[in-house]
Amino acid sequence: MRAVALILALLLPAVAGAQDRAQTLADIRAELGALGAEIAALRAEMTGSGSLAAFGGVTALDRMDALEAALTSLNARTEALQLRIDRIVADGTNRIADLEFRLTELEGGDPAGLGTPRPLGEPAPAASAVVAPVQPAASGSAAADLGRAREVLGQGDFRTALALVAPHAAPGADDALRGEALFLQGRALEGQGDTAAAARAFLDSFSGYPAGPAAADALFRLGLALGTLGQRAEACITLAEVGLRYPGSAAAAEAAAAAATLACG
Repeated sequence: MRAVALILALLLPAVAGAQDRAQTLADIRAELGALGAEIAALRAEMTGSGSLAAFGGVTALDRMDALEAALTSLNARTEALQLRIDRIVADGTNRIADLEFRLTELEGGDPAGLGTPRPLGEPAPAASAVVAPVQPAASGSAAADLGRAREVLGQGDFRTALALVAPHAAPGADDALRGEALFLQGRALEGQGDTAAAARAFLDSFSGYPAGPAAADALFRLGLALGTLGQRAEACITLAEVGLRYPGSAAAAEAAAAAATLACG
């Protein structure tokens, strides 16, 4: 019975670890592998020592079989989760690439120069060494700038808002606030009537920081911008994504209303 208790003590942390968002799937696989090795070693000890009765007899072996079956199931679920994540990232990346292609065309640029899109959720790389990198402002200063930008946006002062957010929206800026800075940049460009540039800012905000505080609103505003640019099919797809990715959010409700206005099917 002590052996079974030992196995349970090993198994429970592994299951709990799978629920810890800070732990990667690779970490979970490593723990499951280690647990499988422990179970295999214990089974060998039980069946090869000639003292099976000391471990609880046939009942202990039955419990061991059940634990091994549970471990196999956990491994299968981990692999299935990895495949699902990979599919979501691939699908999202392809959609982002298509939107970037269309926005580049609308801006009069050459889509051939876009290169390979970065995976969904991967922040933009730092500025090239050829160009002087933007020095991130201190977190308190950046937060103050963004707060001031939101204030002047409400007053219709889009030029000042753009100047305030520009250092924090550039590549190399503090990732903790860059997603929101890009969103505010999009709102300011939107206010100035530069819808194509605003759409790109919203796209960069969402694609680079899909779990950020501005992500849902950025995806919603991207959908609106695409509709304004005459890209109705893409606008409808984007607006539908808001509810799928951020259910229950205010942006999801606004996106549903906008989709109805566009008569999305």
